[in-house]
Amino acid sequence: MDISLWEFAALAAAAVLVGFSKTAVSGANTVSLAVFAAVLPARESTGVLLPILIAGDVLAVLTYRRHAHWPTLWRLFPAVAGGVVVGTVFLMWADDAAVRTSIGAILLLMAAVTLWRRRAPAAEDDEVKPSRGSRLKAPSYGVLGGFTTMVANAGGPVMSMYLLSAGFRKLGFLGTSAWFFLIVNSSKVPFSVGLGLIDAHSLLLDAALVLFVIPGALIGRAAVHRINQRLFEQLVIGATVLGGLQLLLR
Repeated sequence: MDISLWEFAALAAAAVLVGFSKTAVSGANTVSLAVFAAVLPARESTGVLLPILIAGDVLAVLTYRRHAHWPTLWRLFPAVAGGVVVGTVFLMWADDAAVRTSIGAILLLMAAVTLWRRRAPAAEDDEVKPSRGSRLKAPSYGVLGGFTTMVANAGGPVMSMYLLSAGFRKLGFLGTSAWFFLIVNSSKVPFSVGLGLIDAHSLLLDAALVLFVIPGALIGRAAVHRINQRLFEQLVIGATVLGGLQLLLR
């Protein structure tokens, strides 16, 4: 890939933000998605970004692996698998404009629904406290999460909205999200290779960018305990809204 020094610097900064989002504010990497899609062709950018995201997922699992809520993950995975298949079929015919419009609309809808549902005061406990209603939400959010993560690596905001609406607190949110995306993003690799989104050229660029994920993850790990629960949720929802708007308006 023929990119300038300034374009590489923008991609490196986006990789740092991936690391930060995986260990601090999930959903913030929608900005990284926008940067990659601006510097590289939108379709090909998803294949370059995927290994960067997996590197961030590994670091997040190493940091928060003990805080995952596995019953929630097992409820989500079947629906997510269906969404990944639908997303793969969608990518076979959809152009960039259709992808951006669909994902942007979904993200804004999820943010609006979550804001409406979370009108009650939030607790400050950092541990897992999923609500009973999360079981009913899992299929719909799972399909949307699988679809959006396959077509644009934008599953993070959708799953963030699900985990917040289900009542997860900060550490439980991060631990469950870390395992979820490590498993789901790794499972996407064969599909991305089959679609031609990952090849030798994209992996060469990934090799140059992946080291930038580490400082971002370390910064996020140091910052997360300084962010209270309400601010954490506001940052996640704010990042989701910005990601949705940039996809719709780009």
